[in-house]
Amino acid sequence: MPNSKTPYDVIIIGAGVAGCSLAHALASTPRKEPLRIALVERSLEEPDRIVGELLQPGGVMSLQQLGLEHCLEEIDSIPVHGYCVTEKEKIVHIPYPAGHKGRSFHHGKFITNLRNAAKKAKGVDVIEATVNDLIESDQRIIGVAATKKNATDNEKISLYAHLVIVADGCFSNFRTKVMGPRVCNPVTKSYFVGVILNDATLPYQYHGTVCLTESAGPVLLYQIGTHDTRMLVDVKAPVPSDLKSHILEKVVPQLPSSLRTSVTDALQEGNLRKMPNSFLPSVMQGGNEFGTKEGVFLVGDAWNMRHPLTGGGMTVAFNDIVILRDILAQVGDFSRWDEIREGLRRWHWDRKSLASTVNILSVALYDLFGANDDNLEVLRTGCFKYFELGGECVNGPVSLLAAVIQSPATLFYHFFSVAFYSIWVMFTHPRLLERAPGSKPRLIAPSLAQYPFLFAKAIIVIWTAILVFVPLLWTEIRWWSPDDKNARATVLFRYGMPVAALATVAFGAFRLTI
Repeated sequence: MPNSKTPYDVIIIGAGVAGCSLAHALASTPRKEPLRIALVERSLEEPDRIVGELLQPGGVMSLQQLGLEHCLEEIDSIPVHGYCVTEKEKIVHIPYPAGHKGRSFHHGKFITNLRNAAKKAKGVDVIEATVNDLIESDQRIIGVAATKKNATDNEKISLYAHLVIVADGCFSNFRTKVMGPRVCNPVTKSYFVGVILNDATLPYQYHGTVCLTESAGPVLLYQIGTHDTRMLVDVKAPVPSDLKSHILEKVVPQLPSSLRTSVTDALQEGNLRKMPNSFLPSVMQGGNEFGTKEGVFLVGDAWNMRHPLTGGGMTVAFNDIVILRDILAQVGDFSRWDEIREGLRRWHWDRKSLASTVNILSVALYDLFGANDDNLEVLRTGCFKYFELGGECVNGPVSLLAAVIQSPATLFYHFFSVAFYSIWVMFTHPRLLERAPGSKPRLIAPSLAQYPFLFAKAIIVIWTAILVFVPLLWTEIRWWSPDDKNARATVLFRYGMPVAALATVAFGAFRLTI
């Protein structure tokens, strides 16, 4: 192990998805002199989390590019061939494009395999220690101060490196220190409450299942082992004090009948776990020019998060590492910050095609599936019926979800196709009319007398769709922190929304003519 006088080339804080794959990627890159890499993790015991258990096909492809596909083997992982969406007893099948499949698994077993791969990589020292602080000199990060975990005593150590990379996850301890005044605070949209079902019968085997509920958030289920199925129930703040009763009374009755017994048994026997669903947009890194520290940068959930409903987090992380590996391979000396800074600028934009697509889709889809007002409810109904059309109305969206297609423009097309189809549904499809108690409800199509009201509502629905999509797109286009007092942000936001609205109306007119 190098000492303080012969520092590492790279110190990576956190041996999770991003940290392990980055250590392995850097060590595997051909160089004249192998890199000396320290991978520091506070506990090397198998982690136990309720997210990070589903890898989309795009993530599997990135894992193959990193030479880490073997980490999916011998952990009882399950192939994933697509999704289905249910609403009460209605089901729509959304298979992945032909030839593509994802994988789902117990998170801890997968991480253990990734750590083993990092340990075997040439030049990587895996150190079990808690990083307490970043060591700074002349406004540059030059190492870390840590407490080493061992059998006899907690030894204080200092590690030095030309480059420090922070990959300590969603609850990062160093995000603020690295980003300084430009730091973005994660926004918690809701919480996932997780439990494992035993031998559950999903509507489609080897498919993720999204169950839409009324007055409660979406429910996500996917198999993570031969006998184990993960269920994640979306719960908005404030979180009910009695989660078990909340799920039994408000959620279980709305699930497909084939699942209710397994869910009830698991809730009675299992230990409920809670995890925040956070959104954190990425901002440019690279030193004083961008208001961040030199000698250090963030990767993974420490830097960028999206809603876990679409299972895209690990897919973005592995794609980020593939791009970052190729960029850093061109840097001969990691002490040259000017080269690192230029690489970080390239990385920020090169990752956008996939990361932006996954990030926007995750939050937009959650806003629709977790609809909490009448206008979002219209969009949710239209989304479900859009999927029922089949063909490209399924293949396009699921290709975006799977990260097989990496295109925010394609996402815009399908999102607003859903919005305008929702209006068509609102005008033409029969809706349930509740009648007096004891009488049967009837399906009745809107009458001409209702059209003026529906026209007004249609405008509000489209505006609601714009308010969902455009701010998310904006977080991906800008490169500075949303807290910056920057005139460019003010001007672009002030005029960007009207322009987006006009573009959307033009798009709608085009869609109605074809």
